Amino acid sequence: MRYYEPRYPEVDELVMVQVRQIAEMGAYVKLLEYDNIEGMILLSELSRRRIRSIQKLIRVGRNEVVVVLRVDKEKGYIDLSKRRVSPEDIVKCEERYTKSKTVASIMRHVASKVAGGPVVDEHGDDEAHAASGNDEERLEALYDQFAWPLAKKYGHTYDAFKLALTEPDVVFDGLDIPPATLQHLLSTIGRRLTPQPIKMRADIELSCFTPAGIDAIKRALRAGETASTEAVPIKAKLVAPPLYVLTTNATDKYGAVDRLERAIELIQATIEEDGGDLVVKMKPKAVSETEEMDLANLMQKASKENAEVSGDEDEEDDL
Repeated sequence: MRYYEPRYPEVDELVMVQVRQIAEMGAYVKLLEYDNIEGMILLSELSRRRIRSIQKLIRVGRNEVVVVLRVDKEKGYIDLSKRRVSPEDIVKCEERYTKSKTVASIMRHVASKVAGGPVVDEHGDDEAHAASGNDEERLEALYDQFAWPLAKKYGHTYDAFKLALTEPDVVFDGLDIPPATLQHLLSTIGRRLTPQPIKMRADIELSCFTPAGIDAIKRALRAGETASTEAVPIKAKLVAPPLYVLTTNATDKYGAVDRLERAIELIQATIEEDGGDLVVKMKPKAVSETEEMDLANLMQKASKENAEVSGDEDEEDDL
């Protein structure tokens, strides 16, 4: 299935390809956004530098961002270049490809619901393959019905689907979509595109050896928590003196980073007023489940060690 209405890319268009075979002339690839049609990256278009080892430049099975040099629709020739692609081009193409894959996933799911069965069985028998041809036709019909018209109107179908989360009537106005299909589409968009909270964290070392001591640290941490908003609630936690963490769950990653950085500024200003110091050990960033588990284990270990110390002191007091 192709992701866009044209069957072939345009000259100078950036496309995502997967390397299929490496030959003397260059690399044979398939265009992932255009129904896996074949293209070729000529050896001279692989790199601006002298090629010492083609294997270091390109590998079978790897995805590459390339630019279209020539398209011969009659003969099916598509010449591509890797060396003419800039780092900015790669980011732009990867973003579009990710959006297109998400749309394709949504469309396949909707097509399966409308038909009452799975779309495309890639590993089935002859009957399954025959059915898959019908599935592809049905899927393309849905693209033609609303996905491609929305792409023309909004620049990309993904952007239209995102807007449909809050303004479905506006997005789908004027499109002749059967009610059952629209219901499945809205339900799928809601599940796939609703932003999920991201765990964000910053680690800081906080110390104050003036008479204000622990009270100064508490005041500083409370000051940091005032950087919270409804969308980005910030919580300060002790790991083990002098290490503290600032945590939040937010759907807006960049907004969360901004709020955490603001919290650190407030903590630093407050603690320095009392003669203390702050050192950033880890700048605000999204953390994985593994990192969260490591932090929980570290906090548990510190808590256990503190409990053991307290127990030892009690025993000494009893003597």
